[in-house]
Amino acid sequence: MPRSDLDLERISSRESAEARTTADERGTDARKPEHSAQKPEHSPKLHRGVLTSGAADHLAALLARSVQARCGLVHFVEGDRLRLYGEYGLETPREVIADIPIANSLSGLVVTLGREVVIDDLAADPRGSVMLPKGASRRPGAFLGRPILDDQGTVLGVCCAFEAGPRRWSAEDLAAVDEAAKVGTLLITEQLARYEVDRQRRFLDAVLDSLHDGVTACDADGKIVLVNRRMHKLWGDARVPQNLGENATVAGLTDAQGEPLGHDDITLLRALRGEKLRGDELIVHGRGRPARHYIVDAQPIIGPDGRTLGAVQAVQDVTRRKRAERFRTCELSVITALADAPGIEAAGPRVLEAIVRTLGWTHAELWLVDDSASEAAETAVIRSAAQWSAPGWEAEIEVPAELPYGVGLAGRAWQAGKPLWIRDVGSPQSLISPETAAESQLHAALAIPVRHGLEAFGVLTVFAGSAENADDELVALMSGIVAHIGQFVERRLVEDLQRQLTRTKNEYLALIGHELRTPLTSIGAYTELLREADARTLAEDGPAMLEVIDRNTTQLRHIITELLELSALDTGHANVHLTPLDLAEVVQEAVDRTREAVAGEPLTIATDLPTELILPGDRKRLRQVVDNLLGNAVKYSPDGGRITVTLRVTGRCAELAVADTGIGVSPDERDKMFTGLYRTSRARDRAIPGSGLGLTLSRAVVQRHHGTVELVPHEGPGTTVLVKLPLDAR
Repeated sequence: MPRSDLDLERISSRESAEARTTADERGTDARKPEHSAQKPEHSPKLHRGVLTSGAADHLAALLARSVQARCGLVHFVEGDRLRLYGEYGLETPREVIADIPIANSLSGLVVTLGREVVIDDLAADPRGSVMLPKGASRRPGAFLGRPILDDQGTVLGVCCAFEAGPRRWSAEDLAAVDEAAKVGTLLITEQLARYEVDRQRRFLDAVLDSLHDGVTACDADGKIVLVNRRMHKLWGDARVPQNLGENATVAGLTDAQGEPLGHDDITLLRALRGEKLRGDELIVHGRGRPARHYIVDAQPIIGPDGRTLGAVQAVQDVTRRKRAERFRTCELSVITALADAPGIEAAGPRVLEAIVRTLGWTHAELWLVDDSASEAAETAVIRSAAQWSAPGWEAEIEVPAELPYGVGLAGRAWQAGKPLWIRDVGSPQSLISPETAAESQLHAALAIPVRHGLEAFGVLTVFAGSAENADDELVALMSGIVAHIGQFVERRLVEDLQRQLTRTKNEYLALIGHELRTPLTSIGAYTELLREADARTLAEDGPAMLEVIDRNTTQLRHIITELLELSALDTGHANVHLTPLDLAEVVQEAVDRTREAVAGEPLTIATDLPTELILPGDRKRLRQVVDNLLGNAVKYSPDGGRITVTLRVTGRCAELAVADTGIGVSPDERDKMFTGLYRTSRARDRAIPGSGLGLTLSRAVVQRHHGTVELVPHEGPGTTVLVKLPLDAR
């Protein structure tokens, strides 16, 4: 049963007295305790994996045989308990005493006292009852135990011997047990040292495996002895070399300038020869994959005697950092190229050169949508605007002049409206013909649409000399470059619009000044004449002068009214009331009014109108449009001719066409006719009066009706204006 510390102290006092008496009787100090009787400090709890039971079993057998005892035991202290690690001749089942409290055993008594315990007869000695249950009778036997101490005197364990019957232990027996305890000390110390080495090694392995750098070490013979997890990852699928003599250690390896490195240039081998390397840059070129950039630190491992024990190197993968630097360089080069270029066509070659040189691509192309092509997808094309190949690329790269919408890599990217990555253009269904891919020796490809607002106006395509998987970072970079190109185009368009606006404003002011000055001059001149005229002159010429003043005043009022209406329509302040109306009736009324105005002139007005054509519209505004178109047809047919007015239904639209055989409009001036105050050169040359506001005002009205108005190709001399209006309300 467990005993209190007071009971143990009493037992200790009796045992000490008996030991001194026995020693005096034998005339020897062999039983004199070597350590203080004070209660010693127990060793810290040892992990079960520190010590092995095999060596402890041998020690227990050696102990039992040396004292010729029936049983030998070796206990190790684990906290407040004793763990049985070695036994010899044990009759009791091992699990019974494998793990026992220190306070409930004779071995625990040795631990508590911190010195040897000698009992010749367990049945007669009061200490023999330590291991007995309460009320149990004592058995004959003898016990001899000695603590296993470390260098600081801490109890690590117990060596003890048991005899089945009473026995007087001799001085030689005590010496043998003492030697066994010392061997136990050596055993435990060695095992603890091994455990500590293993523990430190595990800590070191954990630290090395947690590093972002790859670490490799070799011994003095060049044999690889340490490779951390990161280094294994850097090697990838390649087999880790066993020594520095293998060629695999230099395959595809170059310096920062791209010069191949030989076997003697291996950084770990150089460190083994005594060099200390800091920040050496290496590049590993793998077939079918991008090059990887590394920074290496390496140094020799020097022993205490000054001899080289080996070498160690730390490898840091700086590919991402190098790529980021190239990305910044590329972006800066592109921005510089765009800043100095007058237009996208001029900037194209310089932009492509910057991309190819800084990012390591092999070939790049810039495609622009042909604005002059039809808007229909089946006839739209994209044209090659610029291309650039890496210097020294010997393969022939054939670039077509144009690609239809959705055809080829550029055409498909234009159609898809998003980046397209092709791992290998030589593979089937890669959007590039096998012949072109084989001749050009190009492989990976990336195509990104170049946008102006929401509309793609071009495509940037780049190619590599090796097959590569999609790279999100690279796609993001190229998308950023494409955005710069798009911003450049938008900026140039804004600048062009600003120049056009300034020019238009100047023309507008000049024309307004001219158009307003002419009637004002007439009004002022005739007003002055009336002021200075005598009674006779007023009576004879006054009415004619007033007629001129009235006519010019009306013209002036008309110009001002048109300007105000145009401004109101453009800003959305003018009201347009869409109600069902008969457009055929509106057109017929305008034609009848015009015929009355040109009666007697050498001019014919022919019509092809349906009996009725109902659509939603503003009757007053649409009548204004028809009057403007007929008025222009009459005005620009000064020598007479034929005016044809046609109204018909096409699909869900009404088409009104007004054609004349007058002086006509040149093709390059057709679009300008709908800009404010623009008049054709032919009208100016012939001094045909007008403000140039009629078509501009008509376009504003038609657009408010969700329709279109344009000058269409015309057979022979003259002009045809086509107005399209929807039949359904929107």
